[in-house]
Amino acid sequence: MTPDQYCRDKAAKSGSSFYYSFMFLPAQRRQAITALYAFCREVDDAVDDIADPVVAAKTLAWWREEIERTFNGHATHPVGLALQTALQHFELHQEYFLEIIDGMEMDLYPQTYPAFKHLALYCHRVASVVGLLAAEIFGYNNRKTLKYAEKLGLAFQMTNIIRDVREDAERGRIYLPEEDLDRFHVKAEDILAFKQTPELSNLLKFEADRAREFYREAMALLPQEDRFNQRTGLIMSAIYEANLDELERDGFRVMQQRLSLTPLRKLWLAWKTARRERKHAQ
Repeated sequence: MTPDQYCRDKAAKSGSSFYYSFMFLPAQRRQAITALYAFCREVDDAVDDIADPVVAAKTLAWWREEIERTFNGHATHPVGLALQTALQHFELHQEYFLEIIDGMEMDLYPQTYPAFKHLALYCHRVASVVGLLAAEIFGYNNRKTLKYAEKLGLAFQMTNIIRDVREDAERGRIYLPEEDLDRFHVKAEDILAFKQTPELSNLLKFEADRAREFYREAMALLPQEDRFNQRTGLIMSAIYEANLDELERDGFRVMQQRLSLTPLRKLWLAWKTARRERKHAQ
């Protein structure tokens, strides 16, 4: 199996919305973004799939070393080797990869986020930085596009947090800011006990409105001249916002079921968005 095949399999098996958006990219950009996504999955799995935090920390430390090797042209892991190919064509900053690992390290031990500004740091590291790297791969002419990519990453991560409340609680994690829990009279112990309450639904509606504002801000920041280059992000946005709509239609009953769009619907949204952006670019 080649490094690129390894990365493609990693992306396909995840069932992520990202995978569907990659289909409409030219080969060189598709190779690079798939390698980036595979890296994110590797370091995320190191934290989520390894029960012992000490072992997980050592795995992340190994990935720091692998990133160093990758940027020096001596990668050993299939993902590192695939990233080496991407580095030949795109200006991807090493410190961004290390910052993603910093974000994953925040998940090694349960912690709380007193206010949204504290959660925003986590979101920046695990999502907005990925957006910045992706923007480099997709291409841009106006540096304002980087602000768009950063804000869109924040919107994506907030959507994930809303969708995954139960899954995160099963790992002993609560990402919802404590000030928001207090405002909506939601008890942390109820979340950890997987209790679906009206108060939790109201809180998640509030967080969904916050996420939608981030989507609006991101789109307002995207220069018209870069829309077609950044169409992959627009595809992901269409899928993520549709997921958010489904969660709201279901009353944010996240403790009772995990909602997700069907592969066919994701593919349809991806095709529809790509077609729209192509027509606008002509």
